[in-house]
Amino acid sequence: MPRSIRVPHTLVLLFGMMVLALVATWLLPAGQFQTATNEAGREVVVPGTFAVIPDARPLMPWELLTVVPRALADAQDIIFFVLIVGGAISVLRATGTIDALLGAVLRRVGGRPGLLIATGMAVFAAGSATLGVAEEYIPLTLVLIALCVAMRMDTVTAIGIMVCGYGIGYGVAALNPFTVLVAQNVAGLPPASGLGFRLALFLPFLAIGVHHVWSYARRVQADPANSLVHDIETAQHAAVELPAGLDARHKLVAVLTLATLALMVYGIAVPKWYILELSAIFLGLALVAGLVGGLGADGTARRFAEGAAELAGTALLIGFARSIALILEDGQVLHTIVNALAAPLQLLGAEFAAIGMLLIQTVINVFIPSGSGQAYVTMPLMAPIGDLVGVTRQTAVLAFQFGDGFANMIVPTNPVLMGILGIAGIPYDRWLRFVLPLLLKLMLAGSVTLVVAVMIGWQ
Repeated sequence: MPRSIRVPHTLVLLFGMMVLALVATWLLPAGQFQTATNEAGREVVVPGTFAVIPDARPLMPWELLTVVPRALADAQDIIFFVLIVGGAISVLRATGTIDALLGAVLRRVGGRPGLLIATGMAVFAAGSATLGVAEEYIPLTLVLIALCVAMRMDTVTAIGIMVCGYGIGYGVAALNPFTVLVAQNVAGLPPASGLGFRLALFLPFLAIGVHHVWSYARRVQADPANSLVHDIETAQHAAVELPAGLDARHKLVAVLTLATLALMVYGIAVPKWYILELSAIFLGLALVAGLVGGLGADGTARRFAEGAAELAGTALLIGFARSIALILEDGQVLHTIVNALAAPLQLLGAEFAAIGMLLIQTVINVFIPSGSGQAYVTMPLMAPIGDLVGVTRQTAVLAFQFGDGFANMIVPTNPVLMGILGIAGIPYDRWLRFVLPLLLKLMLAGSVTLVVAVMIGWQ
């Protein structure tokens, strides 16, 4: 990106938002809504009960520093959950199972362009929708490019399969621990609640993505000059070898992973497990998969620690993001802001208010590409706004998912996207020409979905 428009580090942006939140506590009147417990047992704000609080305690500047450790402690269950999941995924990656599984899929469909696009996007989307996989796809970039070029498609097609697949997966995620479960936790919802509705969205949204990528690929096959990168030397690549196929250990680790996801769904649905139990499940998966995958005790521990360390930055983002809401809560202006934002949305009606939430989340994703961090910034506002305008908290979480996931395919602050484009040699402006129409299609479909969710009162 040009230096003149380079976006600061996310921590810098979050700290700037903390400063703005502190200033807001000095400028805005303190206020509070009355709350009540709804039929689902959740505390929600009561419309029409906002009242100004006289003589509220002013916050001091040094509270910008003391609020961060408080926020880290307040969000500790989610922070430790994220670190444990990161460690578990690192162990799975170290066993070679992820690469071998994807390599096996690509080998099986490598001679059929349409099947490669559909199956490839489905696999990438499923990995992101369930385990929150994204960075793990980067090593397969050159392999996917080689397959597509061999079938008279181009580099953009290959990256479309990968990036559009994982973006759609994040957008309609069923169990993504870094976005869905975090946002539901902040919104006061049971983990993975509303699973059936989200699962029903997977195939329709995936079909939109597959159609977009396949339509472009067919134009390139008909005439290579139609490629958006036909004149870009860095986007032309030589052939590379596919990863080795699945061996017995890989298959066993893959079965263990699927069994873990099934146990997770059962535990959420029947004994009503929460973050503590889910963290234990992923920790158990890491231990067993590492030993079965041949890493040994030391290797498993080392890989687990490395994976957790890679997400230390995400843990800090969660803490800083939670700090913003804590400042607003301490200054008793969070409900004041909710009341002000809800007023114009109430004029639009619940359906258009939900679409407004989607647009807000999409814009915020430009500045906070971390899904977990974005959830902690926006959901403390969006959940009570939903209570006021007639949008259920489940629908507010879905608006967050759509805004976060779909925008990941296009925002230049997303390090995974920019890393993949860098490896592929695709200039950002050429990628934009390819993916922007798809983003508009997905946003339209997402808007329709949110309207339906509001109309059926999805909980």
